[in-house]
Amino acid sequence: MSKKSIRNDWRLIESMIDPKSKVLDIGCGEGGLIKQLEASIHSDTRGIEIDPELTRKAIAEGLSVVQGNAEYDLNQYSNQSFDYVILSQTLQVMLKPKDVLNELLRIGAKAIVSFPNFGHWKIRFQLLLSGRSPITEGLPYKWYESPNFHFFTIKDFQDLCKKSNIVIEKSIGLTSKGNQFDLDKKVLGSNLITSEAIFLLSFQKFETIKIQSKQKSFYNTSAIVR
Repeated sequence: MSKKSIRNDWRLIESMIDPKSKVLDIGCGEGGLIKQLEASIHSDTRGIEIDPELTRKAIAEGLSVVQGNAEYDLNQYSNQSFDYVILSQTLQVMLKPKDVLNELLRIGAKAIVSFPNFGHWKIRFQLLLSGRSPITEGLPYKWYESPNFHFFTIKDFQDLCKKSNIVIEKSIGLTSKGNQFDLDKKVLGSNLITSEAIFLLSFQKFETIKIQSKQKSFYNTSAIVR
């Protein structure tokens, strides 16, 4: 992903976070986003990074970063220990993305997740014409060099959230030129034109589910009585 795309990603992530929040940035690299959030919105931001060299660089900058693998090491954090947990451009490289999503919302009240959209028109067009795994600006890898394990689209992600009782509070699409629009407004063809998507998530409260279930049961009973 280009530096311009990364900056767009970080800017939108920042816009979703309340000032002075407690934040965990997963896959934080050298800590660029951490520094941005601390400077701009005075957040208390920590990081976890799998690469030991990047971890050392972040620590040398005075940032609160630990080395760890998000697939296995998030259990060190207690329930709801952060206001926001960020997973930027990383979900597609996880072996078990559903489990990781659940962990994000266990340790954080809200999660911010961004990922490349494999339903983008350039990817479809290349695959249709060449019959080979596509290469684009956002996905500049040969199939045998790609770190991505899962190739999913915006619709796939939305379906997973629905099945997992995850609430999509806000969703933003970015075109390959950096133009943005609200995905929750169901823009026609959004799955085709979105190069990158950013979602603000929270868990659906079980109390709400129970209330809705009771209300449904009440109305069904009333209908029978009538």
